Amino acid sequence: MLLPAQDPASLTQAAERLAAGELVAFPTETVYGLGARADVDAAVAAIFAAKGRPTDHPLIVHVADADHAQAFAAQWPPLAQRLAASFWPGPLTLIVPRREGVATAAAGGHPTIGLRCPAHPVAHALLEACARLGVPGVAAPSANRFGRISPTTAAHVVGEFGDRLDVLDGGACEVGIESAIVDCSRAAPVLLRPGALTREAIAQAAGQRLADADADAPRASGTLEAHYAPRAKLRLMPSAALADAVTLWVEARAAAGERIEAAGPVLAVYSRTVRVPRRAAALGLVSRGMPTGARAAAFELFAVLRELDALGVGLIWVEQPPPGSDWDGVRDRLERAAASDTVA
Repeated sequence: MLLPAQDPASLTQAAERLAAGELVAFPTETVYGLGARADVDAAVAAIFAAKGRPTDHPLIVHVADADHAQAFAAQWPPLAQRLAASFWPGPLTLIVPRREGVATAAAGGHPTIGLRCPAHPVAHALLEACARLGVPGVAAPSANRFGRISPTTAAHVVGEFGDRLDVLDGGACEVGIESAIVDCSRAAPVLLRPGALTREAIAQAAGQRLADADADAPRASGTLEAHYAPRAKLRLMPSAALADAVTLWVEARAAAGERIEAAGPVLAVYSRTVRVPRRAAALGLVSRGMPTGARAAAFELFAVLRELDALGVGLIWVEQPPPGSDWDGVRDRLERAAASDTVA
């Protein structure tokens, strides 16, 4: 059921249901989350069941502030404090040693835990209301089936789970891709997942460069090789290769003539620079223009992939993002989406 977030009664209802161990979906500035109180393993188990997510794949726990993070952290390293002071509330998750016996299910049984204080006013108000009810934090992965496209509107969540789930409707998410994740549990900070915050900005706040993930890095949410995938097969290509592929595809379809059935689009192209011929639409190709700026591209990425999926295409060809750390988050999501080798 959709709950209008601007109605105080909706926030109260959502907080009470979370406190009672039920699931509630809510907006953050990144994507919509599927939430359960993080301190009750039975409540968290319902998240894994609803998503079809492996129970050893850790979740991110959302907290109202750094003080509430202490309820889950065995240690709060100076590095974590510096980063929280710089970016919380905001799209940054910090991995720290987990307090023994706390949030075991949310952490997937691992000795570390991911903590984030979201900036979205609805999420923040919800977490504060939960804290007043004795809920120190809310575990909340993206509110979608495991491995699929993350939701950035309440309608996306309803499309995933139907009307049986309470969804706080706070509008479209401002950032559009998940938070950056930094491991603060070891001697040096490690960037486990890029997001809207650039590597340079995080390193400046940390006071030291960020290392890349290695074999000893803790497991973290959204870092599997294949993730964020549409039902269609997504292929990521450089601009020149994409332009050539579109030309060859259009010529081949045109040469087939009457053998092509008008059964709707079969191929979608999402590109910043490649121009698709007008006649391509009649041959079963649809196209969308990718924004030239990284922030705008991140904002619409998942919504566009969902839109193209809804058209029923079997293939989505996407132009590779340009170089630069501001595109790292978008590039990461597209590379993981492309890693899925099946059409569901």
